[in-house]
Amino acid sequence: MRSLDIGATGMLAQQMNVDVISNNIANMTTTGFKRQRVDFKDLIYQNINKPGAPSSDVNTLLPTGLQLGLGVHVGSVYKIHEQGALQLTENPLDLAITGDGFFQIELPNGEIAYTRSGIFQVNENGELVTTNGHLMEPNIVIPDDAISIEINENGEVYADIQGQVDLVNLGQIELATFINPAGLEAVGDNLFLETEASGTAQLSNPGQENAGFVRQGALENSNVNVVEEITDLITAQRAYEMNSSVIRTSDEMLQTTTQLR
Repeated sequence: MRSLDIGATGMLAQQMNVDVISNNIANMTTTGFKRQRVDFKDLIYQNINKPGAPSSDVNTLLPTGLQLGLGVHVGSVYKIHEQGALQLTENPLDLAITGDGFFQIELPNGEIAYTRSGIFQVNENGELVTTNGHLMEPNIVIPDDAISIEINENGEVYADIQGQVDLVNLGQIELATFINPAGLEAVGDNLFLETEASGTAQLSNPGQENAGFVRQGALENSNVNVVEEITDLITAQRAYEMNSSVIRTSDEMLQTTTQLR
């Protein structure tokens, strides 16, 4: 009985949907997190009579045919790279991006990763690093005698050095943009890797070309909408229950069939 298998595909698909929604809710307070959505696709159809096939009447064609769907599957799980709300922290090393773009992070193996989380610190060498100790790329070094750090919206980093009248330029923050950010590979710790689907990273200074601006003393919250996630969770739960009802009804029909004498 096809309905047993069809109902099972629906339950499996909704289980993954619940998993994705759960991950969104779990990361609702994760800095720079981007929510995910499930893309459902119908499975292959069984063509009993194809549309346009000859009908039983002479010189006529079937206008619609007879095609039976065999269920659903998850086509993809994609991230929605919408802007999250900004949270002011007044920490001079907290940075947020308003608009498109990612900070560049150098991993221990030399590979470049990308992130929207702008929580930075200074390591023992005065270099700007993530909370995991990964270097920002391009590398920015803060002098030991720096009294304060100023980063403008264009990504220029300045330091107020003790004994000097003018601010000292320490470097330039560059942002990476992608033609298809949804194609980036998420590897955890708010990091993404470039893929063929995302396209090659396009580097530019904040505020130039397609890159957004940098906001010092602020962080970008996740773009998870809790109300929307709870609504989607309830919808997924009801869909799961309905598919289980399909399996239960099909089982009852099979029992009736086997009891016939």
